[in-house]
Amino acid sequence: MRCPFCGHPDSRVLDSRPAREGVEIRRRRECLACRRRFTSYERVEETTLWVVKKDGRRERFDRSKILRGLMTACEKRPIAVDRLDSIVDAVERHVRDQHADEVGTETIGEAVMTSLERLDEVAYVRFASVYRQFTDIEGFRRELEKMLGGTARNDSQSEKNGGQ
Repeated sequence: MRCPFCGHPDSRVLDSRPAREGVEIRRRRECLACRRRFTSYERVEETTLWVVKKDGRRERFDRSKILRGLMTACEKRPIAVDRLDSIVDAVERHVRDQHADEVGTETIGEAVMTSLERLDEVAYVRFASVYRQFTDIEGFRRELEKMLGGTARNDSQSEKNGGQ
């Protein structure tokens, strides 16, 4: 493997170990020319998975898009990036296990929302507001009610009635 520091074409492997729940191999390497050390990751090249967009367009599955969406939803929340990486791994595994070579955006979005709902309610609501494309506060309220099991409506009704 080419050294990222000096560009020399050869390096030696110092250590190999499984990473990302055994889906990757992490290799610690040393350049034979400059002796600097670096890490590389190896993973199986899987068949191309196509995502079918709502308008019918198809594009390659892109893990980084899911991670960006998760990071936006989890901004300023106490959630480690490693945890978000794990969610992306789980979503990708789920999608590849359930579908041959194409998957709809709905399947991906629902898998992400299921994981976020268990992880952090605020991040879930943030993601849902973009994913579900709420156009008014009513849609947002319905999603909150669903999440809270109908208690949001009861509480708001109780407040309107003076807590009675």
